[in-house]
Amino acid sequence: MRNFEEQLWNYVDGTCTPQEREVIEHLIATDEAYRLKFEEIKAFNLELQDIELDAPPMAFTYNVMEQVRAEEAQKPLKSSINTMVIKGIAAFFVLTITTLVVIALANANWSAGAANQINVPIIRTSELKNLFSGNVLNGFLFFDLVLALYFFDSYLRKRKISEAV
Repeated sequence: MRNFEEQLWNYVDGTCTPQEREVIEHLIATDEAYRLKFEEIKAFNLELQDIELDAPPMAFTYNVMEQVRAEEAQKPLKSSINTMVIKGIAAFFVLTITTLVVIALANANWSAGAANQINVPIIRTSELKNLFSGNVLNGFLFFDLVLALYFFDSYLRKRKISEAV
């Protein structure tokens, strides 16, 4: 049933081969079911051709583009610099400067009066070996590991959010 309707539509549309055209014309002339279906399809095709297509208003494209521009204007612009990098660099310098100021103030000779001299200690390599041994080194590595996991987690969360959008 479906196949012969498809053949009739191809015949009405003029997309069938000349051999199929002859066979369909013969079936329309001889078979009553084919002829009735052909008349039905032909009438429906004429109705479709008589329908006027609705055209969008002239300002439709302009209105759509204005809505798109308005949506893009509402989105905040993303800066190309990652703020976490800037904050990390600032934290490093603040920590370094604070440490140097604390060391300088701790070693200041406050009893000398107006002619204060600041004695900055010189770290020798033997003292440096003691500084980076045992518990201090393990604590430093543990802190670095936790910091690396934190940054990796924030990276994965940002990537997940950007894929969802």
